[in-house]
Amino acid sequence: LQIIAELHDKYAGMTVPELKKLDVPDQDRLSRWAVDYLIENTDRNLPAMLAAALDRKYSASPGEAFFTGGGLHVFNNFRKEDNGRIPTLRDALRESINLPFVRLMRDLVRYSTYSGPNSSAELLKDDRDPRRQEYLANFADREGTSFLLKFWKKYKNKDTQARLDTFLDSTRPTPIRLAAIHRYLLPQASQESFNTFVRSHLKGPKPTGKPNEKLTDERLKRLYENYSPGAYDLPDQGFIAKVHPLDLWLMGYLLNNPDAKWSQIVKASHFERQEVYSWLFKSRHKGARDSRIRTMLEIEAFLDIHQRWQQVGYPFDHLVPSLATALGSSGDRPAALGELIGTILNDGVRMPTLRIDTLHFAADTPYETKLINDPEVGKRVMPSEVATAMREALSQVVDAGTARRVSGSFALPDGKPLAMGGKTGTGDNRISAIGSGGRVISSKSLNRTATFVFFIGDHH
Repeated sequence: LQIIAELHDKYAGMTVPELKKLDVPDQDRLSRWAVDYLIENTDRNLPAMLAAALDRKYSASPGEAFFTGGGLHVFNNFRKEDNGRIPTLRDALRESINLPFVRLMRDLVRYSTYSGPNSSAELLKDDRDPRRQEYLANFADREGTSFLLKFWKKYKNKDTQARLDTFLDSTRPTPIRLAAIHRYLLPQASQESFNTFVRSHLKGPKPTGKPNEKLTDERLKRLYENYSPGAYDLPDQGFIAKVHPLDLWLMGYLLNNPDAKWSQIVKASHFERQEVYSWLFKSRHKGARDSRIRTMLEIEAFLDIHQRWQQVGYPFDHLVPSLATALGSSGDRPAALGELIGTILNDGVRMPTLRIDTLHFAADTPYETKLINDPEVGKRVMPSEVATAMREALSQVVDAGTARRVSGSFALPDGKPLAMGGKTGTGDNRISAIGSGGRVISSKSLNRTATFVFFIGDHH
């Protein structure tokens, strides 16, 4: 809805002939929908456009495989009865249907990828442009610096172990990925140290927490040799590890230079910034190149999405670059969810979390002092129209959706029921056995968890 509001600001002032002349990338379905809506509707006010956006339909079919997180993945709905439906986003929110949100997340990724003026996607349009190499060099320098800064922000106030933990938290561990990471970050480490690292980050899949028994010493020896320093260049190593190559480079640089300043990092990374983007335009092995391009574009898009989420209170330093993030694979915290609902209830203004409202010292003395919170310190993080649309959609979850059992539970002293809204969430706690290349061999659900984030009336 925030992106729809941005598109409204961008296009609502244009005439219909001007809108029809716009060149909208085929992959950017959100911009295409927004432009078509403004062409077809004389009522262009933002609330009406947001309501129409919530009424957009997405298939709930689980039959499609999605290229995400560096490979093909499939997703399921909580209820099999929903598999044949094509619900609106409003209905999918109310009834907690998964697949529409996976497809919506794909549209968000494509919007971030194709709507930016300096996105990598722009460079892929014309292989014959004679200015390509100069443009590529400038692009690589500018874009590489931009991404390095994002990575630097999540590491700069942490010690070495915390930096490494943050880096590894953003990856989905497999033996090959961990081998590529370890051999790049710690090229001088012994075989024994390598074995310990890989096994310690592949604990499970058994409830006992024992290492994967199929990861033999012989296989670890082959991994240690196959991904030895120099076997792959930085772009290859990043692709194998399924992380942004500049994130991998920065982690390695900080391990060797833990007190480095930003200016030193920029200076030291000049060659790597060029190297990371050079492979995008090599003509051989088109299938492998296309796979890399798609993986890189998705990683970059999730960096943009992460910044958007952080503005409304998302508490972690990274998002998992996968459409599974739409279903919670990147995690969240109860306090952050509560703050998000508070922002929606507060008409789009994010207020600081306070444990104490006032302090009153030395009452009835000459030194009496009152300290009171400043009510003006809130920051607008979403348009008020977006917050209003969200409140209405969340109310339907209680009135007729997955939280309808709490409908009417709270009332004012005069008997009038308090308006309620929220979002339910359920999930499995699973133990999964992972095979080569990240393939799931088996998956067993141990128990289920449930969450309800909510508002009651105007103040809770």
